[in-house]
Amino acid sequence: MKSASVERTPAAGENIQVLRKVRGLTQAQLARAAHISVSLLRKIENGTRAATPPTVAAIAGALHVTTARINGQPFLGPSEQSDLLDDLRSALRRYTLPREDVPLQEQLDRDVRKAQALRAGSEYLELLRMLPTLLGQVTAAALSNPEDPGIWSRLTDVYGCSYTIAHRMMQPDMADTIVARQAWAARQTWNPEAEAIAAWTEAGTYQSAGQYADGLATIDRAITAFERSTLGRDRDPDAVLALGSLHLRGIVLASRDRNKGATEAHTVKARELAALVPAGYGDLVAHNLTFGPGNLAFYEIGSSIELDQPGRASEMAQPLMESPPKGLRASRVGRLCIDTARARLAINDLEGAENALRVAFRVAPQMTEIHPMAREVLRVLFILHQRSRPALLSMAKRSGLAPEL
Repeated sequence: MKSASVERTPAAGENIQVLRKVRGLTQAQLARAAHISVSLLRKIENGTRAATPPTVAAIAGALHVTTARINGQPFLGPSEQSDLLDDLRSALRRYTLPREDVPLQEQLDRDVRKAQALRAGSEYLELLRMLPTLLGQVTAAALSNPEDPGIWSRLTDVYGCSYTIAHRMMQPDMADTIVARQAWAARQTWNPEAEAIAAWTEAGTYQSAGQYADGLATIDRAITAFERSTLGRDRDPDAVLALGSLHLRGIVLASRDRNKGATEAHTVKARELAALVPAGYGDLVAHNLTFGPGNLAFYEIGSSIELDQPGRASEMAQPLMESPPKGLRASRVGRLCIDTARARLAINDLEGAENALRVAFRVAPQMTEIHPMAREVLRVLFILHQRSRPALLSMAKRSGLAPEL
């Protein structure tokens, strides 16, 4: 997923400095407004400390901008990505007036499965190429047969794929639109799992915006509604997958909100549900969700980082980096590598952080190139850890942090 320009694209720390100066604020004034130390802000701006999601959220609030504005656009336009995003935006706008014909059911099912596989494999550009047409086709099929809950469930899944694109490519307004469309489609299924998936996505928009308490409230409401509607089905795999995924989202939101009690509560519930997944089966995977002992371990690593336990996170990650749990897709393993790099950077293991990023680029290159935390860690490594190192320079160029020569 290459930038169309040979220029470099600034990462979060650099954008913070530019936005602060545009606002006419000193470092002390911004730090005070964001409730962080001046020392931390100075290090983030000069590239010797990575801007973490909670810190980005705090600074965005102080600057009255979105977190997406701080994280920046991972590619420069004009580019194929920009054109395709416009096509997807048009498809979303026509959610009751699709232009596409209804394809054969077998072909539609194959294309939906392909889109889900591309999402799981972090092959975002190929996914973006097929989404505008696929979204129109599935919408046309749903509107032509509105009594079929199965086709509405497929539409819910395609909206989920679309959300991933909007989220990863820093398009928060598009993500908000997708959330509304997905909730609309989920309601037509009369299926509590579909509505749980829509709530999981909705909470993700709060997570991306740094509004963690609101995201937690969304998750808590969804869990209550789901448990009420699925009484007696607590061991059903679909129910375990949906409810477990809601708790995983809760772990992220609570840990970023620095709410240790809520983090532990969601973790305990997730462990109980993960114990219901048959041993040796691997994690449950369906409807763009992954839940089981393997993915839970990844989330516990992430929450340890957010709760200032990077050493523990690095220790937990080591065996998983060497032997990832069975059945986990590239998107999940890539995220493990990025979190591991972040944890190792926090404990000053610069070489270990570089190695983790190298694995991330191998496993999930398109995600790693544009992921805000990967870009921030790479930026810090590039400044602290010998700019002349060939591997670092190569990764920096792929992420747009260094110009192509």
